[in-house]
Amino acid sequence: MPDALHNNNLVVFLVLLAAVAAVVGLFVWLTVAFGPKRPNETKNAPFESGWLSKTDATQPFPIKYYLVAILFVVFDIEVAFLYPWAVSFRENGMVAFISMNVFLAILGVGLYYAVKKRVLEWK
Repeated sequence: MPDALHNNNLVVFLVLLAAVAAVVGLFVWLTVAFGPKRPNETKNAPFESGWLSKTDATQPFPIKYYLVAILFVVFDIEVAFLYPWAVSFRENGMVAFISMNVFLAILGVGLYYAVKKRVLEWK
């Protein structure tokens, strides 16, 4: 009985997935087939907040943004690992508690290093 129930759920999921793909495909086709096609110079010009661009758009940006973005990703992933551990804290025992504290200590050392290198100071 459990195998039949599992197979039935899989079939229902696949049918739903196919129906969603068909509806999305239909809407894309309707837009392409019946949408207005009147390109002109104004529509084809790049839009940048209403102003005409005077320089090349591929200018370098300060490396400071890159470092802050990397730190954000690192600590965002830390929270992604910390949340499931906190939810199942009572079931995991002391080994999971110690391993999570080691993980947090390593990230704390990384944060201390970033502060000492003045990565978080905006100049």
